[in-house]
Amino acid sequence: MSQMPLPKYHQIYLLLCEQLAEGRFADGLPGEFALMEEFGVARVTVRRALEKMAADGLISREPGRGTRPIGAPVAASIAPGAHGLQRANLGGLLENLVSMGLRTSVKVIDVQTVTASASVASALQLQPGDPVQKAVRVRSTREGPLSHITTYVPADVARKFGRRELARKPILVLLEEAGVQVGRAHQTITARLADATLAQHLDVAVGSALLAVRRLVYDANERPVQWLHGLYRPDRYAYEMQLSRVGGIDAKVWVNKELSAQFI
Repeated sequence: MSQMPLPKYHQIYLLLCEQLAEGRFADGLPGEFALMEEFGVARVTVRRALEKMAADGLISREPGRGTRPIGAPVAASIAPGAHGLQRANLGGLLENLVSMGLRTSVKVIDVQTVTASASVASALQLQPGDPVQKAVRVRSTREGPLSHITTYVPADVARKFGRRELARKPILVLLEEAGVQVGRAHQTITARLADATLAQHLDVAVGSALLAVRRLVYDANERPVQWLHGLYRPDRYAYEMQLSRVGGIDAKVWVNKELSAQFI
């Protein structure tokens, strides 16, 4: 039996919760009219979403003071060996991602040096406020947009490449050309909904489901050198794992043999 689509207010609620967890509302949430314009919905729909967030204890709504988050946003754990997260050796994945980069086109949306937020600093083992290169790109196949990628690289590592290089080569290649010996990566794959910006870049409707990839790349000395946030259209991207059975007859388990990322 097919499932009923989520009500619009609940889609907006989920999107705002994701953005809240990412720390995007440190100075307060946008007003109701701004959210109406962003999502293209009526005021009652925005109010229902905000009321649900308030009921869940995520935000505080006070007349004259606006809408503010309650407490610190929850950051995703990316520490090596964290429970529930898969540790992936780059091995074949590196070559596959580079190959995919060479077989697709890329549009560089923005490249700039910014100060590391608390979450970025934690991931890259820096101090909050340290300089990092933030690059935003959209990668496409002949069928259209495939992914929206945001990468953070320590400024001292990224000093040898900028907008022009990022438009021409996969960033893993640029890292190695900059002298980085890539060691391993720690990756999570979840799902999220497209907000207005992502919907425009990926040519999907607001609220569409996307594959969300977070990948922390380490060099051979265990220093984090890249933190990637990727949003992929699931109709054009597939992530595959080949598993091998190991162990005796009484205790067989499946282990990861090869990781690959393929686009359709």
